[in-house]
Amino acid sequence: MDSLINRFKRGCYALAACLFFFGAGQCFLPLLGVQNDEALFGAAIFEPRVSYTIKFAHSRLPIMLMSYLGTLKAWIYAPIIKVFGAGVPALRDPMLLAGVAGVWLFYLLMRRIAGERAAVIGCGLLAVDSLYLLTICFDWGPVALQHLLLIGGMLLLVKFYQERGALALAGGCFLLGLAMWDKALAIWMLSGIGIAGISTFPRQILAVTTFRRVVISVLAFVLGALPLVIYNVKHPWATFRGNASYDAGDIPRKAQLLLDTANGSGLFGWLNNEGWQTQNPHQPKGPIQTASAGISTLASHPRHNLTVWAFCLALLLAPLARGNALRAILFALIALLIAWLQMAVTANAGTSVHHAILLWPFPQIVIGVSLAAASRRLRRAGIPAVAAVLILLMASGALVTNEYFSVIVRNGGGQNWTEAIFRLSDYVQPVSSNEFFCVDWGIFNSLRVLHRGKLKLRIGSDLISKPELTGEDRESLQRMIGDSGHVFINHTRDFEFFEGVNAKLIKYAADQGFRREIMAVIPDSFGRDVYEVYRFAGLKGAVPAKQADRREGLSAPARQ
Repeated sequence: MDSLINRFKRGCYALAACLFFFGAGQCFLPLLGVQNDEALFGAAIFEPRVSYTIKFAHSRLPIMLMSYLGTLKAWIYAPIIKVFGAGVPALRDPMLLAGVAGVWLFYLLMRRIAGERAAVIGCGLLAVDSLYLLTICFDWGPVALQHLLLIGGMLLLVKFYQERGALALAGGCFLLGLAMWDKALAIWMLSGIGIAGISTFPRQILAVTTFRRVVISVLAFVLGALPLVIYNVKHPWATFRGNASYDAGDIPRKAQLLLDTANGSGLFGWLNNEGWQTQNPHQPKGPIQTASAGISTLASHPRHNLTVWAFCLALLLAPLARGNALRAILFALIALLIAWLQMAVTANAGTSVHHAILLWPFPQIVIGVSLAAASRRLRRAGIPAVAAVLILLMASGALVTNEYFSVIVRNGGGQNWTEAIFRLSDYVQPVSSNEFFCVDWGIFNSLRVLHRGKLKLRIGSDLISKPELTGEDRESLQRMIGDSGHVFINHTRDFEFFEGVNAKLIKYAADQGFRREIMAVIPDSFGRDVYEVYRFAGLKGAVPAKQADRREGLSAPARQ
């Protein structure tokens, strides 16, 4: 009876961690604008559609957005947006809920492999991890489904080993296959898990391996990854040929990024603007923002948590673990090492937080199992000792999460995350235009999703960014700038991603006898001019340029 009561209490701790994760996420969701990659899934369901499709009955089904990125998220979101629209809650709540489910499933996984104490520690640390929360909330990686499918698949495979159920085996392999379709970079973690499993549990794996189970595993995995398989059959090994490029020259920077991800500092200055970038910072409004600002001040604005130190402590204490607990630690360490080494030597990968965070929750496995095993050596003093350490670690993580919230409230989102995208969306809604040309990166996907494909959007930078223009290119540009019904959208100079492309377009138009006519300058709520909307008019007989329309308002539908 006492055991059941203690188990219930620890389950309540895990539930509290999930509630914290959900509540913290809800505070962040409305603060930032829709980022271009966050909205990338819209290419599969909204015009202009850009995805690889297959014919099924009388329809064409989108299966891949890129050679390594599938359309699983688009399939999930198509009915959600149809019912709830494309506002912030519909775009971000589903992935936040996926993150909450992942935290709970991680608790169940840890409980099966290392017991209640390790499960509480690991679950608590994962729930307060700032970058795990933020990368899931805004899911520009995308990473939310990767975490959920990986944790869920591992949980079912452990359940299969413990209970020998074929359904759990099939379900686990199916989820891991779905993870491969969602994003083929899952191969980093899957290969790490496979090598780690064979290295640390060879006899256990061989004991449950039969021909029938191998067939079930392969079929279930292939079924989950079937769209990716079809794509690579149609385009032989395109996923691997297009992405298997290696460069070991950037390993030190990738190692530093991994440390910055672990200590929680990796998104400061990128997700948010800093004080020196904000002339008119916002003051906190309401009890939550006021309390957050006060805590930030009292804590001296912390930007690093204690996870790296906890991981080092866990490594020092690991020899105190015995049996399966020690094997679980070694398993997680090997999986981490194998996955990160692949990340480290892959060209154009591993230098962003959304790649490094794919290694989670394996650091929390190491810390949770090691601290739990060490605390048992202290007998009666073990529980209060590990509780004190856990409270300290969780407090450090929560304080860094609070600092992100406080800084974003005060200074707003960074270049990628400006909430001016909502004002731009509201402005172009009633504008009469044959086509909208997005001259800079970071505009197209966001507007496509916010307007559910109803705007006639085009990419306006491809031609003008070419080093040399062909005759056909010049004809296309002439049609682009010569139609008075065409509207151009660009970032202002301080917010440009592709520096110089807009200036080159304007100069080309001037050489052809056209001048730019500014229609509006769109600022964010901090007074920073972020977007400019304009047309081209002929120099001869042109109507004098109108004074730029500065849109200050933000209508309710953009955020609801």
